[in-house]
This record gives sequence, structure tokens and C-alpha cells, in this order.
Amino acid sequence: MTENAALGAFFEMLAAERNAADNTLLAYRSDLDDAADFLKSRRLGLADASTDQLRAYLGYLADQELAPRTQARRLSALRQFYRFLVEDGRRKDDPTVALDAPRLGQPLPKLLSEAEMGQLIEICRGLDGAEGARLLAMIELLYATGLRVSELVKLPLAVMLRDQAFLTVRGKGGKERLVPLNPPAKAAIAAYLGQRQRFLPKGATSPYLFPSRGKEGHLTRQRFGQLLKEIGLKAGIDPAGISPHVLRHAFATHLLDHGADLRSLQKMLGHADIATTQIYTHVQQERLKSLVESHHPLSKKPKSTRSDRKT
Repeated sequence: MTENAALGAFFEMLAAERNAADNTLLAYRSDLDDAADFLKSRRLGLADASTDQLRAYLGYLADQELAPRTQARRLSALRQFYRFLVEDGRRKDDPTVALDAPRLGQPLPKLLSEAEMGQLIEICRGLDGAEGARLLAMIELLYATGLRVSELVKLPLAVMLRDQAFLTVRGKGGKERLVPLNPPAKAAIAAYLGQRQRFLPKGATSPYLFPSRGKEGHLTRQRFGQLLKEIGLKAGIDPAGISPHVLRHAFATHLLDHGADLRSLQKMLGHADIATTQIYTHVQQERLKSLVESHHPLSKKPKSTRSDRKT
């Protein structure tokens, strides 16, 4: 069994059977190439590696002081690869079964407060022209639905051509879900649709809600991220603390703050596992703890009096 053949079959399976996105395939390739390079430097092959050889690779990653999440991601790629080799009959054993994943902390997502979101939207409403209308529509839509940015920029025009209470979104793995649309988002989109043709050559058409003249055919997530940081600056928000994913976090956390249940939130976000959604309950707990520590009178140290001070 050649290494190239094994890897080729693995990536073919990811694309054909799991409908993996291009970015997912690139991430798997990068992680597996890194492991293959390490083993090759020791005259070993990735497809035939043993548990001890892979353990040495993980030790190398730790010695390089890679973030635990990066180490865990690379181990996950290896697990998927060897599991495929076993299921496909290309290998009898899975050398990753006995490997331990690095311990991960639970970093809480960055998010914007409701006041910051309100300020961001107000700044957008003050912008003129087609660019302003598009940016307002995208931000209102993202905050109203919690879409992933990749889902947002690839939204088909057809889903917005009729008045509707729900938006049908095709997410990871081609799975569809329904998310509600609120009146501000619908109003912003309606205003933008009157300006949409300005982003296309005269007489041209596009299947995307947010078209572009670039090779992608739609506004890229990178460009939207840049526009978001620019408008964030105008709203007095640190550019390091704002991104499309931060708006998704804001959507989820603010919904929970106002009484949404986890199961409904899981469906709207398109999470396969509710454990992923539960991170937002930790955000709530941390915010409550911070609020108590900052404002509760018993959490504050009493000011010293004259009698307390040393003479």
C-alpha cells in the first residue's frame, strides 16, 4: 500500500461520502502532511506507522509548544485517517486507539454586548449607498439568525425573493435547517435588494444574495470580515474583538439571556452535538460572576478608616 494511494482514497471518501468542504479538506491535508513529514524524516511511512511512532510525533508537537487545540486537531485527523484505512481493509489495526489526546481548556467565545450590537447596527444605518445597504443587511441577517459566515456569503438569492418568517439554510454536510427572520433583518434585506444590481456588471445576473465581481461570484468571508472591522472601529469596538463569528456568538448568548432553550438554539446554530451549544451556558455563568464581582456591595473590599491605618 503506497502512502499516496492511501491518502488519495481518504480524501476522495471525505469529499464524496461526507461532502466535506474545501477548507475542511485543506485542513486535513495540512495536518496529515505535517505528520507524514515528521515520520519521513525518520524514514517511516504515515500509512504504516505504529502507535509508538505516532506517540513520538505527538511528543514532538508538545515539545514545539503547539497549542493543545492544535495538537488535538492533528490527532483527530490521524484518527480519522487510520479509521478509514481499517474500514476500507487497507490496514488491520488502528494505531491511534491507545493514544491520549492533550488536555484542553475551555476558552469562552468572544462576544459583543447588546449595547455594542445596537451601536454597530446604528452606525450601519447611517451609511449611504449600496455598500451601506449591503453591510446593514449582512449584519442584521447574521445577528438575527446566527449563520456561519460561510453560510451567509453563499446564501442563494432565491431564498429571499419572497416574504417569509423562516430562512432555509444549507449548512455543514449539506444539512438543511430553518432559522427565524425578524422584522429588522427582513427590512434591511428588502432595502438592500433595491441596490443589489450595483454589485454586478450591467445586465449580469447571479444566483447569490450577495454577489461580487470576483472569481468566487459572491462576497468573500474575508472581505466581509474586513468590512466588519472597519465599521466596528466607527462604533468604538476594538477590531481584535469583532469578527463574523463573534456576531454568531452574540446571537446565541443574547438569545439565551432572553430565555431561549438550548435545544432550540442547537437547531438554529446547526450544531450536530448539543455539547457544542452548551459553551454558551458557560459564557452566561462567567458574565454573571463578573457582574456580581463588579457590582455586589459584599464583593468589594471596604475602604480603610483612620483607625485601620498604621501610624
